[in-house]
Amino acid sequence: MPRQPINDLIAFLAVARERSFTKAAAQLGVSQSALSHTIRGLEARLGLRLLTRTTRSVSPTEAGERLLLSIGPRLDEIDRELAALSEFRDKPAGTIRITAGEHAADRILWPALERLLPDYPDVHVEVIVDYGLTDIVSERYDAGVRLGEQVAKDMIAVRIGPDMRMAVVGAPSYFATRKLPLMPQDLTEHNCINLRLPTHGGIYAWEFEKDGREVKVRVEGQLVFNTIALRLSAALGGLGLAYLPEDAVAPDLTSGQLVQVLKDWCPPFAGYHLYYPSRRQTSPAFALVADALRYRGPRHRSFHPASLLSPFDG
Repeated sequence: MPRQPINDLIAFLAVARERSFTKAAAQLGVSQSALSHTIRGLEARLGLRLLTRTTRSVSPTEAGERLLLSIGPRLDEIDRELAALSEFRDKPAGTIRITAGEHAADRILWPALERLLPDYPDVHVEVIVDYGLTDIVSERYDAGVRLGEQVAKDMIAVRIGPDMRMAVVGAPSYFATRKLPLMPQDLTEHNCINLRLPTHGGIYAWEFEKDGREVKVRVEGQLVFNTIALRLSAALGGLGLAYLPEDAVAPDLTSGQLVQVLKDWCPPFAGYHLYYPSRRQTSPAFALVADALRYRGPRHRSFHPASLLSPFDG
């Protein structure tokens, strides 16, 4: 059997992984019709159907799945080896793909990249904001960002941020006709701005700790969002109490636009870590980005509920 053009195999991998001709075409920078023609030509030469197409979905056939699992890792390895050749250049080069939540991308990744990238024009960074617990290996990311204790043990973790804490906040106008909550359980009497989690499929229960006692409260309210920006806007508008990263609301606390409550129930916990597979051969470009993100300040650590990734990344 003649060798198949490598570009045709790359096209197949893109469609099989994305489960979409539209997304794969955008990723490859070609038209959907050209991509469809390429896949049909590959199937004709092999004498096998590799993809099952319907009006709503695309999925690999049994033969397509076997091809995906066999050649996918090999082509990924070729990409990594080609990227590693950049160490022979005068300056690092290559593309680094990182997945992170909204808060980490805004507060940690962007400030570091803004300082780094002007000096390295051949280094390209793609940051994808994802509110779920992404599998960085299957999704072909170079690295991801999570809170410390949520990093799998088979990953290398590099601390990239300081300790963090949550804050329950509301506008002065909200408290004008309501009592301040003194205990977490008092929140059940308040209009709270809720967070829906893609990873849990439900409403997040607010988590607290004091003197070794951990408390979860399922709050209720008129509003449910899945981003920090919208929850903050609603709190500033006096529409309820929000449970947000303290650094995200610090300017509004200083200006008096928000009031913080239950502060003694919100202790600090370990901050963000960059993580990547331990077997990964890091390129000079990746090492450069990881070093730029590395946290070099003091490290303290106390309370860290297992699910506290969620209020930051949602």
